[in-house]
Amino acid sequence: MNNSDLLNTLEALGHPRVLVLGDFILDLYTWGDAERISQEAPVIVLRADRREYRLGGAGNVCQLLRGLEADVACAGLLGTDDDGNRVREMLEDYGVDCQFLFSSCRPTTTKQRYIGRAANRHPHQILRVDEEQRGPIGRETEDQLIQQLEGRLDRFDVVLVSDYGKGVCTPRLLRRVILAARAAGIPVVVDPVKCEDYELYSGATAITPNRREAEYATGLKINDPQEALDAAAALCRQADLEMVFVTLDRDGIAWLHPRHGQQEIFATRPRAVYDITGAGDMVLATIGIGLAAGCSPTESARLANVTGGLEVEHVGVAVIRREEIRNYLLAEQQPAAAKVLDRQLLTDALKACRARGQRIVFTNGCFDLLHVGHITYLQQAASMGDVLVIGLNSDTSVRALKGPKRPLIGQQDRAAILAALACVDFVAIFDEKTPQALIQSVLPDVLVKGGDYRPEEIVGRELVESYGGQVVVTPVVAGVSTTKILKTAAA
Repeated sequence: MNNSDLLNTLEALGHPRVLVLGDFILDLYTWGDAERISQEAPVIVLRADRREYRLGGAGNVCQLLRGLEADVACAGLLGTDDDGNRVREMLEDYGVDCQFLFSSCRPTTTKQRYIGRAANRHPHQILRVDEEQRGPIGRETEDQLIQQLEGRLDRFDVVLVSDYGKGVCTPRLLRRVILAARAAGIPVVVDPVKCEDYELYSGATAITPNRREAEYATGLKINDPQEALDAAAALCRQADLEMVFVTLDRDGIAWLHPRHGQQEIFATRPRAVYDITGAGDMVLATIGIGLAAGCSPTESARLANVTGGLEVEHVGVAVIRREEIRNYLLAEQQPAAAKVLDRQLLTDALKACRARGQRIVFTNGCFDLLHVGHITYLQQAASMGDVLVIGLNSDTSVRALKGPKRPLIGQQDRAAILAALACVDFVAIFDEKTPQALIQSVLPDVLVKGGDYRPEEIVGRELVESYGGQVVVTPVVAGVSTTKILKTAAA
């Protein structure tokens, strides 16, 4: 399957109705500098400068599905505490239906991650603190969930189970939900907890264990994809499953459908891995929405291989939207095309760059008739950081600045030419006369202008300096400009 086929699969997803049942978790990320050792004990000192709440567990699966444009409802428990209220609000903000998400006296599960940066290197997780109650939910709560779900499963196109072992996914609840769903012709896909016996998932359409979970459940070592298929066969026999997707990190995904005599290894694509948090959730969400939309298991797995890979390029859990997947697939066919982003996609891309500790540089211009002066200037700007963003005046903006005869080259062609340069990371087109609004979206670490501008003449200077950013004016190549080139050509 090539990228054109994957793009067709992506477009075929539609907006299926998905129910997510499982353990809802609140993730708290504390970011800071970690550049010294405590005098009190041999431990790292984290100087915190930012805290961020994110959805974890089944909640993360819900937000990932919303990024993939599914209609999502969730089922499970939250504590009657501030953390539980925060999770519910975050889910509702994503447009998730929470009618089957009940309150409980159990505390909401939280995971606190501490992320340190040192010597301008990529941030790394240095500690995780869990607050949770792992025992099974009570019979009364179990009955409440069963009663609410059994007669309503026909509303959905697929049921996804996100089992983190926090007590919601009891054998009785799973058995009743799986039986009711399968009786209604609805597939059930499970991301299992690490345990020795997968019989509690008996009758499910598919499970998506990772390498370690599959090894633990079968007692088989998985050192290569063939051994993963052997483990998948053992799991199918153990739990009466239609099929198994074993996620193998760097080795991709192993898929087995013994009833149809089908198996395949979906190799992963080489990429930078910053954090594996959320990769399993992304695979579950993608396979789930794929099966719900009527895609084949192989189409769903191939797409999951792509989305899981995109997930690990981010620090912490990130919502991967369809547009990002589409841009990635197009980029492999036409690498320059993926650099030209609208404002929202650019904001999302730069958020990931910042999480990796990258320094963002911004400059802007019309770049009509690209010449050596432009190239020299852009190379200088790129050397001032890790990511160079160009704000490009649209055709409307250029005409307002330079008159009705300009630009000579249309905005899409100008953007494509800039994106083809190795020193350029992103291009964003803006219609306004100035890039002020775009700069407010980008919030660069360095704002660069070429020429002999005085500081007070530089658009965005006050904003960038207000948060400690740097404003730099670089000299241009003498005697070279688009205007002079046009005059020479006219003569």
